Amino acid sequence: MRRQNYEIKNEKIRSAFQDLKKTHPEKLEERLKLSWSNWGFGIEPLCDSAERLQRNGLKFIELHGNHYGPNLGYQASDTKKILADHGLQVSGICGMFSPDNDLSSNRAVQRQAAVDYLKRELEFTREMEGGYILVVPGAVGRPTPYDDMELDRSAETLRLVADLFVKYSIKAAIEPIRSAEVSFVHTVADAKKYIKAVNHPGIGFINGDAYHMHTEESHIGEAILEAGDQLTNLHMADSNRCALGEGSMDLDTIIMALYIIGYNTEGRYVTPEPLGPGGDPYPAMYGKPDKKALDDLVRQTVSYFREREQELVG
Repeated sequence: MRRQNYEIKNEKIRSAFQDLKKTHPEKLEERLKLSWSNWGFGIEPLCDSAERLQRNGLKFIELHGNHYGPNLGYQASDTKKILADHGLQVSGICGMFSPDNDLSSNRAVQRQAAVDYLKRELEFTREMEGGYILVVPGAVGRPTPYDDMELDRSAETLRLVADLFVKYSIKAAIEPIRSAEVSFVHTVADAKKYIKAVNHPGIGFINGDAYHMHTEESHIGEAILEAGDQLTNLHMADSNRCALGEGSMDLDTIIMALYIIGYNTEGRYVTPEPLGPGGDPYPAMYGKPDKKALDDLVRQTVSYFREREQELVG
């Protein structure tokens, strides 16, 4: 029987992975670094979240970028103690961009809010020794464009803080998001176009998201290869945006593609962010946590990912 197109693409990636495994086994010795994006835990105290991640063998956490004002968000000294008590390091910060702090807004006050927000998160990320900040070029939850100048305004606004990314040695990780949630930058190719438009050495990396890729890319594995060295973080959820292993996503091909691009190196993370199905996910950050459901979510996702990785790498 003739194979389907995605199967042909899968086989190319599998063949390249097997070749890597055979000719350079040393490049597979280091395993992929798993982190977890905690904003989906809602209003749960950070100490409870940290305990859950530690219990499931995680060493890294992507912290909710919750410094929405000068008096809001995690305090560095308290956060450092909580994470140290649970053996966790900060991989990066999940930048949150709503219509209130929209880099692409046609209202100057909202663009200024985005600039101020990023300055606060940059300071915090530096204190926490995180490696990246996730940047969304347009507001999440606003899929309808303002006009045809969004990309230009967003690039111009982000350029205002680009020097700080260089100064603090923090990566700006541009995230493509599905068109049901944002009005532009939906694919890896779009992210590269946006990075080129910003045209600054401080803005050069990509935050992928397997769930969004499932919708917007023709093939997730190929999109990972296309992102290549620019990919610094990859959010993970299954095809139904639930725990890994509960949907129909081809996790094996994703893992193989990551090893092919040498993703199992310092400062590059696989970060589960299973938020559940639906439209705008941002309300989840204020949700009341169901501890048992979250425990099961983390346990299932981590164990399934490591199981599939072990099957492939051996």
